[in-house]
Amino acid sequence: MPSESARQPQTLCVPKFHRRLLACRTRSTLGDGMNGIFGYVFRRFFLCGALAAICVTFALAQAPTGPQSGGQPQPTPPPAQTPPAQKPQEGGLSIAVEVPVVTMDVVATTNHGDIISGLKRENFRLFEDGVPQTVTNFGPTEAPITMVIVMEFSARYYGQFSYLAKYWTDALFPNLKPQDYVALVTFDMKPKMEVDFTQNKDEVRNALYHLYFPGFSESNVYDALLDTVDRLKDVPGKKSILLVATGRDTFSKHTYDQTMKALHQTDVPIFIVGMSKVITNTAEMRGYHGSEIDFLQDENQMKTFAKETGGFAWFPQFTGEIPGIFREVAAFLRNQYSLTYSPTNRNRDGKFRKVKIDLVAPDGSPLTVMDQKGKKQKYVVYAREGYVAPKGVD
Repeated sequence: MPSESARQPQTLCVPKFHRRLLACRTRSTLGDGMNGIFGYVFRRFFLCGALAAICVTFALAQAPTGPQSGGQPQPTPPPAQTPPAQKPQEGGLSIAVEVPVVTMDVVATTNHGDIISGLKRENFRLFEDGVPQTVTNFGPTEAPITMVIVMEFSARYYGQFSYLAKYWTDALFPNLKPQDYVALVTFDMKPKMEVDFTQNKDEVRNALYHLYFPGFSESNVYDALLDTVDRLKDVPGKKSILLVATGRDTFSKHTYDQTMKALHQTDVPIFIVGMSKVITNTAEMRGYHGSEIDFLQDENQMKTFAKETGGFAWFPQFTGEIPGIFREVAAFLRNQYSLTYSPTNRNRDGKFRKVKIDLVAPDGSPLTVMDQKGKKQKYVVYAREGYVAPKGVD
């Protein structure tokens, strides 16, 4: 049934037409005699019929629509009421659960650093917090590489190895493919993007040629790493950081613990060329002693950065070793395997989950690695140490 507010316009329209009829009647009576009377009668019946048609149309427009039975209008259903709270019953609810997926990029080498190639899915056994996991997807990572070279550019130490920086990339870039992206970041007090992501390796090389005069003595490596990790957060594909630095942090806004927490939440491996031993040896050749102890803590921290993220840290004694190290970095990136699994632990508790990866034979026994002379070799698996589970409602 129409509401009172809906019926109100119908009652208001009648007086309006009455006024119009009275006006017409007055004009007709004062007009042309019989013609005016017949005109008045005609117009009265015509307008009354029009009035009835308008009111019927208006009433139909206000009537509720919907299927009817026996010509009677259907009653409007009452609003839904919230049922009283009940204990959940088994099988009574259907809940959509987002299944987490973890991807691990893995490199396997012998104890001497030789890449182990030709591995298959059945050669990997994966554990999360000691619990075996099932690898759902496996394959070599053939996606283009996105690499950020992060180089210390502080006045304190850069002058002792800057003159060779442009030559080191000559060993790295030929091992990259045309579709690979490279960026260059330098840091002293704060990081600076010298060259944004580009496939033009010559642009990066030219930028290295023109790194002449550092502005500050500070070397805030924690801030530089966190800034770079943040830049890579939304970059798709296979990503990595190549850090060339002493490891000395002088006055970062972030602490070592904050840096480690952020690195645990990223899937970006960090490869490190530590320049501390090169600087120490150069200082000793010039008659300065006692500086080696100053870098021990820095070296240990950089080793941890690399290990926790699935990278590797080199600490060359002399600058002549560095081109070979750059070639090894490219070999690491080109020989990664990608392992994907869905964790059996579905708790969204925001805790760190430790991941361990072993190499096994198809029958499940430990994998035996032989060199070209048939001698057994120990192997090393490089992958990030784990990941931080998402935090939220289960």
